[in-house]
Amino acid sequence: MTNRLAIVLFILFIALLVGDGVLNDGSGTMIALKRFAQLTEWLAFWR
Repeated sequence: MTNRLAIVLFILFIALLVGDGVLNDGSGTMIALKRFAQLTEWLAFWR
């Protein structure tokens, strides 16, 4: 991955987080974080 691509992806990710915070009060981010927590618990179970 080149530096330019990494910067573009980072800016896109931040823009999506800001857009979710402004338009949806961060509900999409919270749902994603809850699902990620469930995934890590599930993976820990299979370890």
